[in-house]
Amino acid sequence: QVQLVESGGGLVQAGGSLRLSCAASGRPFSSYAMGWFRQAPGKEREFVAAISWSGGHPYYADSVKGRFTISRDNAANTVYLQMNSLKPEDTAVYYCAASKLLHATWYRDDYNYWGQGTQVTVSS
Repeated sequence: QVQLVESGGGLVQAGGSLRLSCAASGRPFSSYAMGWFRQAPGKEREFVAAISWSGGHPYYADSVKGRFTISRDNAANTVYLQMNSLKPEDTAVYYCAASKLLHATWYRDDYNYWGQGTQVTVSS
C-alpha cells in the first residue's frame, strides 16, 4: 500500500510557474513508476507526465511538453512537477499516481494508487 499526498497547487497568472510535490509513504518509493494526471471540470482525467522508478525516461503529454518537467527524489520519497509558462487551459485538479510497473506509462489503468489532488488555477 502507498499513500500519496500532493501539495504546491494554487492560483497563478498566465505565464507564471508552480512546482507541485507528491510525498509518498508506505512501500519503498523506488518500487514504483510515478505519474501526474489532471482533471478539469466536466472533462476526463488526462495524463500529464510520468517517470520511471529510477528517474529516467520521463514522458510527457504533447500539451505540456517543453513547459513541464517531472522529476523524483527516491531518498525523499517525493515526485515533483515543475510547471512553467502556465496557460489558463492548464487549470485543473492535479493528481499524482504510483504504478507497480517500473517504466513510465501514460495509461491511467496502469496506476495502482492515487493522491487526493491539488488545485491549480491559471488566470488570464
